[in-house]
Amino acid sequence: MNGPLHGVRVIDFCWVGAGSFTTKILADHGADVIKVESAAKVDGIRLSPPFAGGQAGLNRSGYFADRNTSKRSISLDMKTEGGRELARRLVTDCDVVANNFTPGTMDRFGLGWESVHRLNPRAVYLAMSMQGDSGPERDYLGYGSTISALVGLHHFTAVPGRPPLGTGTNYPDHVPNPCHAAFALLAALRHRRRTGEGQYIDVAQTEPTIALLGPLIMDWTVNGRDAGPQGNGHARRAPHGVYRCAGEDRWIAISVLHDEQWPALVRVLGLSGPHEEWRDMDGRHRDRERLDAALAAAVAERTAPELAARLRAAGVPAALVQNAADLVDDDPQLAEREHWLRMDHPEMGDSLYNAPPFRLTGTPVRPQRPAPLLGQHTGEVLRDVLGLTDAEIEEYRGAGVLR
Repeated sequence: MNGPLHGVRVIDFCWVGAGSFTTKILADHGADVIKVESAAKVDGIRLSPPFAGGQAGLNRSGYFADRNTSKRSISLDMKTEGGRELARRLVTDCDVVANNFTPGTMDRFGLGWESVHRLNPRAVYLAMSMQGDSGPERDYLGYGSTISALVGLHHFTAVPGRPPLGTGTNYPDHVPNPCHAAFALLAALRHRRRTGEGQYIDVAQTEPTIALLGPLIMDWTVNGRDAGPQGNGHARRAPHGVYRCAGEDRWIAISVLHDEQWPALVRVLGLSGPHEEWRDMDGRHRDRERLDAALAAAVAERTAPELAARLRAAGVPAALVQNAADLVDDDPQLAEREHWLRMDHPEMGDSLYNAPPFRLTGTPVRPQRPAPLLGQHTGEVLRDVLGLTDAEIEEYRGAGVLR
């Protein structure tokens, strides 16, 4: 069965994380996404670990593989006139053109918004640079970790009294930017269906990331107060933290949302003493350091999965802090929903992939194929999309264009 975006063609100039994940979303929904890349300047995540079998290679990155499922790859050296010519021909017959470069980069290739709009007035053009196409910081360079620092994620997730730590992964690349950009693309395609007009989408990757701050940023807007580093804590709730349990590096997360849950927590953990000062949320929050110490002592010899199950059964939000092995091998919920799927990659072999995190009953959405090898579909795309003959393709290859 064809996906819901079957018939939509995307010329994908994106690389690294956020842009590639945006176009992956479209590809997994059935769009024909043609990834334009080159061995002359390799996409950075092709060179990023983890590598299958611990062996580095352009086609062995698990990170690249997970972010580029369902796409076709064409290799064009954009520094050559022939490469730029073929790229311009590709954008004349497509629905979406996407890039995540600094403003001005695509213009130097003759593929900026105005140029593409003249070639293909119906094309939707997505540009998702770090700071957008306007403003005094439009030329800033950066990646997910840079964006996290700039918008305050490093500040708010730090442990109070300690230097900013960061989140350990590039959250802007994984959630806010790809999802907001994909939504904007779908809205623009809907507009085109009604009007026949393409349009320019300018995504500043810092701005969707601000949404991750939630009420923390609102504390400043309504009170003029910086909530400050939160660590595992919460501005209102207590207990609200992560506590070490029995076993090597095993932890449990516990959060009491309202006072009715407190007696259940006391009962399951067997906390001693009346602790009158902890009966209401305000009292617990004022005394949260001593409260956290009491909980840490109470759970230290418990087994995290069993304790989390007992707390949930009693109505207290709690969860095992899972690692990668827990998620992939042991999580019954993910297994039941078939979140993990396997595909045979041409070089990495049988590999595990994330399925889309939702289910559509009418048009099932699954990755169509594993991530492509570098330039795997060059000949196919040039023949099927541009109508080139084998002799013409070999002429371009001999001129160093197809690399």
